[in-house]
Amino acid sequence: MSTALGMRVAAWRSRGPGPAVVCVHGAGVSSRELLPFVRAMGVTHDAWSLDLPGFGRSEKPPAPLTLTALADTVAGWLRGSGLERPCLLGGSFGCQVAVDLAARHPGVAGALVLVGPTVDARSRTPARLVGQWLRNSVRESPRMLPLNVADYADAGPRQVLAAFGTSMRDRIEDKLPHVGVPALVVRGGADRMVSQAWAEEVTRLLPRGRLVVMDGLPHMVPYKDPAGLAREVAAFLETAAW
Repeated sequence: MSTALGMRVAAWRSRGPGPAVVCVHGAGVSSRELLPFVRAMGVTHDAWSLDLPGFGRSEKPPAPLTLTALADTVAGWLRGSGLERPCLLGGSFGCQVAVDLAARHPGVAGALVLVGPTVDARSRTPARLVGQWLRNSVRESPRMLPLNVADYADAGPRQVLAAFGTSMRDRIEDKLPHVGVPALVVRGGADRMVSQAWAEEVTRLLPRGRLVVMDGLPHMVPYKDPAGLAREVAAFLETAAW
């Protein structure tokens, strides 16, 4: 465990030969759901996942952090890690953290991978988000349920609700044009939380974006098909101009 901006940040690593890929998890959860992908990515790359402050094994701040503070914490961890301009991979809400970081801290990350980027600008109400989550959940692996329960218990209701509120309020579309690094947008073809139209809009707004759709997969692509996602990320990094 290391320290960033005065807070202890838990990190998980699977060390492979290629450039570093650092993962940021979604709202209310932790790295638990990303570890299958970290292990798969670690076959070819130096793969990491961070627990954001307030979640998993990282330090619990006195009050939930804003999106800006979460991004600043990740940027501080990256600067102190010794990793040179790694690829930053966000999952769901982690995409919002990654985009905020890349827009305000240019040069810290060398590339972005946005897996299931939230929140669709047409779905920023609690009712719509809950409906999308319910429609998507039937397609997710049932093995995720105990992970979710453990994550929510670790964080507590205040942190979890604050994270979802932060996710809904963030206007990611305003920041995407300011991301100067190569970026890969990944959507599961059966994702009911991220529509094809929204994934295409996110890609269009990124100056150096490209889109990959992984057929038949729900929102949590890193857990449902970690090896397939690792192949897509490796292929992207082979061709991306860092």
